[in-house]
Amino acid sequence: MMHCTMDDLLALQAGEASVWARRHVEDCATCRAELDRLYQRVAQLKALPALRPPRDRWSVVRDAARTQRARRRRTWGSWGLAAAAALVGVLFTPLVSGPGNLHAELSQAKEQSATLEDQLQNYDVDGRVLTGRMAARVAELEDKIAVIDGDLARWGALKPQSQGAELVKLWQQRVDLMRKLMNVRVSSARYVGL
Repeated sequence: MMHCTMDDLLALQAGEASVWARRHVEDCATCRAELDRLYQRVAQLKALPALRPPRDRWSVVRDAARTQRARRRRTWGSWGLAAAAALVGVLFTPLVSGPGNLHAELSQAKEQSATLEDQLQNYDVDGRVLTGRMAARVAELEDKIAVIDGDLARWGALKPQSQGAELVKLWQQRVDLMRKLMNVRVSSARYVGL
């Protein structure tokens, strides 16, 4: 015996069923029970309360947005202040110059380079959007740093014991480029927080 499909039962419920479906439901207890369950489901769905958003919700949403924006500003502000303080400390560190102090100058340049590199690595840049100009500037500075790193690696392989003025100059150039890179990162952070 062939029973009514769900489409047939829905058509019956809507009053648009075929003659065969109407006669079959009158004769078949299984299809009649399924049609009754369909009516019950529809009635239960109609009995559910209508969900409407409350009218006074705007003030809660506005306050949450303001709180989140203020929290973001405080976070960016503290990062900016920390980066600025680190840059000021690095920029105004007195450089020891003189022919007898090449080792001290080299040590200081290496230390400054390591400090800047740590700051750049700790600086979260994943969530930032850079303008095309700033991205190009970052790429240019990173390329120049890579060239100097290659020169430093070659210098170390060729003259590992030598502490010449050229080596100090290379390290100071690296520090200068890393300062510029840090400045670009900090200035891009300021513009993103708008």
